[in-house]
Amino acid sequence: MKCPSCNETLLMSDKKGIEIDYCPNCRGIWLDRGELEKIIERSADHYSKKENYESDYKRYGYGEYGNDYNQKHPHKKKKSFLSELFD
Repeated sequence: MKCPSCNETLLMSDKKGIEIDYCPNCRGIWLDRGELEKIIERSADHYSKKENYESDYKRYGYGEYGNDYNQKHPHKKKKSFLSELFD
């Protein structure tokens, strides 16, 4: 299948049972029918437990550097458990 944006051949990756098509050129991500719902469902399951909020807070470093760090390094994106699906 070709990328709708740049016409490059899409590559497939399986992340935790969800098949993701991605473009190595423009880095676009394309989901088949029902895959977005699976991601949303897993996200809801994950955050239905309070301990997951706390572990993600520590694991991904939310608030680790405070506002000064974000002002000095605006290009640095915070990660979440969903980033593992799209790496």
